[in-house]
Amino acid sequence: MLPEERLIQIVQRFEYLEARLNAGAANPDEIAAVSREYAELKPVVAQIAEWRAARSGMAEAQAMLADPEMRDLAEEELNRLKLAMPDLEQALRLALLPRDAADARPAILEIRPGTGGEEAALFAGDLLAMYRRYAEAQGWRFQMLELSETELGGVKEAVARIEGEGVFARLKYESGVHRVQRVPETESGGRIHTSAATVAVLPEAEDVDIDIPASDIRIDTMRSSGAGGQHVNTTDSAVRITHLPTGIVVTSSEKSQHQNRANAMAVLRARLYDLERGRADAARAADRRSQVGSGDRSERIRTYNFPQGRMTDHRINLTLYALDRVMAGDLTEIIDALTAHDQAARLAEAEG
Repeated sequence: MLPEERLIQIVQRFEYLEARLNAGAANPDEIAAVSREYAELKPVVAQIAEWRAARSGMAEAQAMLADPEMRDLAEEELNRLKLAMPDLEQALRLALLPRDAADARPAILEIRPGTGGEEAALFAGDLLAMYRRYAEAQGWRFQMLELSETELGGVKEAVARIEGEGVFARLKYESGVHRVQRVPETESGGRIHTSAATVAVLPEAEDVDIDIPASDIRIDTMRSSGAGGQHVNTTDSAVRITHLPTGIVVTSSEKSQHQNRANAMAVLRARLYDLERGRADAARAADRRSQVGSGDRSERIRTYNFPQGRMTDHRINLTLYALDRVMAGDLTEIIDALTAHDQAARLAEAEG
């Protein structure tokens, strides 16, 4: 049974927020907060309205059965609504699940090679291109914050900021170890090698989320360098920030030192915010482990097998023989499946 009292409370809260927006709030921060909550509740309220309309329609059709002239029409409508009701109830239950507060935020994407030497670095570059193409297909803004490449064009480290609608909600399941099986371009014997790269997707933190005292950081400037350590400019514009309490180090090597400092601070805030979220998640779920997972970067989550054209996501046992399409940035089927799996697990937990 759906909690009718909770549905009433949600609708009443939505109507209150709507009235506040129509009346105008006192300051921009208040308007922004009210607007965010209103936007989050709007699809939930629409789902409630659709479910209630179906229930009301069933009651009306049931009453019409007593009228001989309307009986056939009423039976047809009643059968249609009975068939639709399970899907409407399921959609409403999913809409009522607690939302991750970070889902609507931009994301910080970090990619680094793992085991496998130069081949791992080349694969890290392939993953970077894959996520860039996916972001472009979604109409998101993809901004490189840090890119360090090898002499052969592989990636030593890549950090990007991705902004758009529902970015973190869609990308948060990508964190983990991505394994590749293929014949490296540098391999003359045609042997299949296995290497890996790690991906981390962090929600961007706001200033109010994480307070970083100036005494907690050390900022160093240094000369930017490109592939193989070659200097790409003559100014000491690159910035390295060290967070002393945790030892986290972030760098940014664009041409503007001012922008580098802002980029590095954004990445540092995201990493510290991610640490706080991880601690909170661990405290809430000390006795269990998420079935999909969105934070364990040591977990092998996916294998890309090039000789067989196969991609396997090990968390949900999903295998697609469409590797070319996946590497071209078509991640929709994978992300949809991960999202549905996570929703089903959370729904089972909420109703268990």
